[in-house]
Amino acid sequence: MKVALVTGASRGIGQATARQLAQSGSHVILTARRPETLEAEVERLNRDGHSASALQLDVTDRDSVQRAADHVAAMYGHLDVLVNNAGVLPEVANPDPAEVVDLEMFRITYETNLIGAVAVLEAFLPLIRKSEAGRIVNVTSTMGSLTDQTNPDSPYYGTVVPAYQSSKAALNNVTIALAKALTETPVKVTSVCPGFVQTDLTPINRDNAPTTADQAAEVVVRAATLPDDAPSG
Repeated sequence: MKVALVTGASRGIGQATARQLAQSGSHVILTARRPETLEAEVERLNRDGHSASALQLDVTDRDSVQRAADHVAAMYGHLDVLVNNAGVLPEVANPDPAEVVDLEMFRITYETNLIGAVAVLEAFLPLIRKSEAGRIVNVTSTMGSLTDQTNPDSPYYGTVVPAYQSSKAALNNVTIALAKALTETPVKVTSVCPGFVQTDLTPINRDNAPTTADQAAEVVVRAATLPDDAPSG
């Protein structure tokens, strides 16, 4: 049985992704800062005949990340799928920005969206290397696209959340670099944008987004289950 791990799996895209991976036959490790928020979903998945477990993992706490990696190493010895899903967009709800470029917003955003993702990659990559067909999926956003940000015809042209946008652009770069470094291995690394999704990422997503979490998760799961001849990066 393949082993998959999803960060930020207590709700939204992360929870839906974990559910679909479990339904596809993988053992799925749902992670979150507070593991008690995972209990109901893990119980539901196991009750329905799937295989799932919960694990505490705070991407902004390096010790927490390493403890989680040590646990997976001890329990399973490898990891087949890693979904870097945990993310934040605090700029939208910031009532009193210092400026358009607000240092505190950058710190908070990068701590999760970039540094946290890299911490997870560093800790779990040795386990992914032990998989016969490892898959790493970084959940990103088209809002991080430099092309879209400078194209007046793009629906994202008028969006100005620089901490979030630059954090996702940086994560895309990490994807490319990591894919190149792993070219001679069976590991595939991809970035995916699941779209504007009905989640709690911002105050407007839940009521205004056209895409459900389940629909968004299908995009992530496709990347997590790429065939061996698929491109990486």
